[in-house]
Amino acid sequence: MSSLPVVFLMGPTASGKTDLAIDLCEHFDTEVISVDSALVYKDMDIGTAKPNAQELARAPHRLIDIIDPAESYSMADFRADALKHIKELHQQGKVPLLVGGTMMYFKGLLEGLSPLPEADEAVRAQLELEANELGWPALHKQLKEIDPDAAAKINENDSQRINRALEVYRISGKPMTQLQQTKAPALDFPVFQFAIAPSDRAVLHQRIEKRFKIMLQQGFEKEVLSLYQRNDLHPDLPSIRCVGYRQMWDYIAGEIGYDEMVFRGVAATRQLAKRQLTWLRGWDNLTWLESGDKQNLQRIVSSLS
Repeated sequence: MSSLPVVFLMGPTASGKTDLAIDLCEHFDTEVISVDSALVYKDMDIGTAKPNAQELARAPHRLIDIIDPAESYSMADFRADALKHIKELHQQGKVPLLVGGTMMYFKGLLEGLSPLPEADEAVRAQLELEANELGWPALHKQLKEIDPDAAAKINENDSQRINRALEVYRISGKPMTQLQQTKAPALDFPVFQFAIAPSDRAVLHQRIEKRFKIMLQQGFEKEVLSLYQRNDLHPDLPSIRCVGYRQMWDYIAGEIGYDEMVFRGVAATRQLAKRQLTWLRGWDNLTWLESGDKQNLQRIVSSLS
């Protein structure tokens, strides 16, 4: 096992991760590896609360601004990139800081990924055709016959998950449940895991609303308008489905009014934070930190010593 550890700093949106990460970077003389499925996109800065130039000067971030919003980035892509950057920082004698709120990325890095096949557009299109003719409940019945464990966890009208499970079977010839039982080898370095959040949920809600309104003042509408005016982006892309972006996109498209956009944007961000906290409440080996507590840096440093 490598003698140098890795630090995970997780938490819901607007919980204060970036400020603490900067303090940690300066203390350990290291860099942040971003664990955020929105920060990977170029030209999406304001709505993702991407660190600004001054913050990046104090705490360099890896895995931000690495793909165009029209491109996709999978959990497997993240795991491969994160492990590469961890190795590079360890070779420099530094403690990597993995900071973000995309819990599936943290989980995939920590536990490994099953060797599921890549998406096949031809297979997906064929399944869509069958669904249009027979209905998704009929395809769910097919799934139940070949992979009852997966079918039991999927609603008969959940088209996306049914499509993926059947796609995996048709490509590989094996049920998705069977493939998911094979995982990558365990990490060969110690991991110290921390989560930061306000203990009072109302405080987090206030922080979310305040930050969303600051984003609007900073020019969030103009940022999304530049994306909207491109001819290769649409609201079903993962980038445009990011919290805040979809609501602003709908406003620019004339589908909702300004006040409704603000309401929906704040509500969607609060729902995201709730999902993030739900993940974290079931997380093992986790040390909780209170947002804004001046002792947070010392608590993490002491845990590693």
